[in-house]
Amino acid sequence: MLQRPIELREYFAREFQEALARNAIKFRPVRPRSPHLNGKVERSQQTDLRESRPTVDLRTRDLGMQLEYWQFHYNWHRPHGALGGKTPIDRCAKPSDITPPHEYLDHLYDPSQEQPRIRDSAADTTAGKLKRTL
Repeated sequence: MLQRPIELREYFAREFQEALARNAIKFRPVRPRSPHLNGKVERSQQTDLRESRPTVDLRTRDLGMQLEYWQFHYNWHRPHGALGGKTPIDRCAKPSDITPPHEYLDHLYDPSQEQPRIRDSAADTTAGKLKRTL
C-alpha cells in the first residue's frame, strides 16, 4: 500500500521564508497537483531510491559522512542523461565563465519585494493578484 506524502508545512513558515529572503533566494513553491512542474524532484527521488539507498545505512553513526560521499559522487563522477552524459560539475563549471559574480547581482535583489507565501495555492495566487492591482 502506498503511503501519502507527509505535508511539510514548515517550508511555508514565515521564519523559513524570511531566511530565504535574507539569503537572496526567491521562494517559489510548486502548486498542488502539478506533476509537470515537479518532474525533476520526482526523477531525483527515483535515483536516490535506486542508487543511493543501497549504499547508505540509515542506522549508522556516520550517516552524514555516507551522504556526503554520495553527494560528491553524484555531482562529480556520475554521468547524467539529462546533461548529455556530463556530470553536474561539468555543467556548472562551463557557465561560470559567463555568469556575473554574486557581488554584481546582489544589489538587484530586493527582499522587501518578497511577500510571504501561504500554503493554500489558490488563496496565495488570488492574494498575489490583489497585491499587484493595489
